[in-house]
Amino acid sequence: MAQAKTTKGKGRAGTKRAARKAPRPRPLRWVLRMALRAGLAAAVLVAVAVSLYSVLNPPITHTIWAEQRRLGSVDRAWVPLEGIAPVMRRSAVAAEDANFCLHWGFDMDAIRAAIEAGGARGASTISQQTVKNVYLWQGRSWVRKALEAGLTPAVEAVWSKRRILEVYLNVAEFDEGVFGVEAAARHYFGVGPERLSARQAALLAAVLPSPKTRDAARPTGFLNRRARAIMSGAATIAADGRAACFE
Repeated sequence: MAQAKTTKGKGRAGTKRAARKAPRPRPLRWVLRMALRAGLAAAVLVAVAVSLYSVLNPPITHTIWAEQRRLGSVDRAWVPLEGIAPVMRRSAVAAEDANFCLHWGFDMDAIRAAIEAGGARGASTISQQTVKNVYLWQGRSWVRKALEAGLTPAVEAVWSKRRILEVYLNVAEFDEGVFGVEAAARHYFGVGPERLSARQAALLAAVLPSPKTRDAARPTGFLNRRARAIMSGAATIAADGRAACFE
């Protein structure tokens, strides 16, 4: 009987020790584990999205979709870079991002100049604008800017400069509901993008910052001056080698 009591006492003591040794919940570790999984999933998603459009043409963008809903239809047709006049390529780069071939997605000199100007001038590169147009949405929210800043180096790492420019020229808006240089060339001048003259190309590039308020077919004095400056800039980057990465 004494032996039985001793065994029973040991059993109770063992149960108490086991209860004391039971693992305590660690919410911080769980949060960190879930955050790591979410980060890995996001990285995989970005890698897939960036890699996919390096070879496949984006079927639609948020901006095109929104304008299609608002207007009922949009004018758009894809054209490969080889089907776009070289002067149009140079004009777009001269107008929007003259150092396109020299940077890795962000033009630090332009950013510093924009800061010194108090934000009165833009500093977005063609790479950043392509990321915004293809993967994100229009607007000035910090969330969108943060996503753009994260995606731009990934696109620069995977896509060639020629691919970035090709996609940009095919998804950019040139007039209300007119997307891409193919549709724009025919809309404004009645020619294909491969037949654009230097002045026509410069006028198309001049409307890019504000396509809903600028008309390449009926240019204002400001737009004519801007087009002349773009023509000069396009000739300059052709001469000094800053067009080499997409020629």
